[in-house]
Amino acid sequence: MDVDHVLLTRFNLPTVGAESLIRAREGWLRERVALFERYCLPSVAAQSATTFEWLVYFDPESPAWLKERISGWQSVLTPVFRATVDRAELLADIESTLERRGKWLITTNLDNDDGLARDFVERIQSAESVPRRHAIYCDNGLIRRGDGLYLRNDPENAFCSVREPWDGASTCWVDWHNLLGRSMEVIHVKGVPGWLQVVHESNVSNRVRGRLVSPASYLEIFEVGALSGVESPTASEIAHDRWVARPQRACRDLARSVGRRTALRLLGKDGFDRLKAQIATLRTGTPAPGSGDIARSSQSTPESASDPTKVQG
Repeated sequence: MDVDHVLLTRFNLPTVGAESLIRAREGWLRERVALFERYCLPSVAAQSATTFEWLVYFDPESPAWLKERISGWQSVLTPVFRATVDRAELLADIESTLERRGKWLITTNLDNDDGLARDFVERIQSAESVPRRHAIYCDNGLIRRGDGLYLRNDPENAFCSVREPWDGASTCWVDWHNLLGRSMEVIHVKGVPGWLQVVHESNVSNRVRGRLVSPASYLEIFEVGALSGVESPTASEIAHDRWVARPQRACRDLARSVGRRTALRLLGKDGFDRLKAQIATLRTGTPAPGSGDIARSSQSTPESASDPTKVQG
C-alpha cells in the first residue's frame, strides 16, 4: 500500500494553560475514560476500513488504574506515553507502527471524547486527492448534547486530515484545524455525517451548533451505542429550534467568532493561549501551570489541530 493512514489522539498529554485547569479537576480522567469508551473507542473499532493505525498519547505520570485500563485497549490502539511530543518524535512514533513506509501519509485528528461514522476512514482514504500536501475535511457531522442531536455542516472541523508525501511530512497537527487551509490546498468530502461531537460538562467550549434532527436517519451510520438515548424531537421542538434557538445560536457564534479573530490578530497564537489561561484562572481560582510563560508552538507540542477555543482531551 502506497498510502499509510494514522489516527492521532491526545488523551491526557500534559499541557499548560487553560486546558491544564480542566484536566486538574477531580474526576476528570474517570469522566474522560467513560466518554472515550462510550463514543471514541467503539467508533474506531467499528470502522469499515481496516488499513489504518491509531496512536493515542498519554501522560507518563498517568495513574496505575488508567494504565491498567489502557492495556485492555491495545487491540484497537497503540498507546504512546510522552510528556511532550515534537514533530520528529511524532513521525518516529507513526513510523514505528508500520511494517514498511509507503510513499504517502494521511494523518487524522480525533479527539478522545468524539466518535466517527463507520465509514469515516474509508471516505477519507478514497477522497479526491492532489499530488501534493493537502487537507481533507468530512464537512458534515452530528453534535450530541444529552438526548438531543444536531446536524452540523462545518467545513473546517476538528476531524481534520492531512495527506502528504512522507518526505517532509508535517501531519494534521501542524496547525489549528481551522487554519490548515492557509498553508495547503483543501479537499471537502460531502454527503452523510462522518463524525459525532459530544457536548458535555468538561468540554466547556464546545457548544451546540446546527439544526435539531431525529436520530432515525443515522442509526446505521454510527456504532450502536453512539446515539443510544437520543430522543426524536417533536414537531413543536423542531419549530422552536428553527425559529428561536438556531437564530440565537447563530448570533452567539458570530459574536464569539469576531472576538476570537480579533484576539488572534492582536495577540497571536501564544498571546491568545495566555489570555485563555488567565480567563480560566479567574473562573476556577487556580493558577494555570506555566501560565506566566506559555510557549506552545506547532513544533514543540503538535496539538494545534485543536480549535483555539476548545478544551481538548
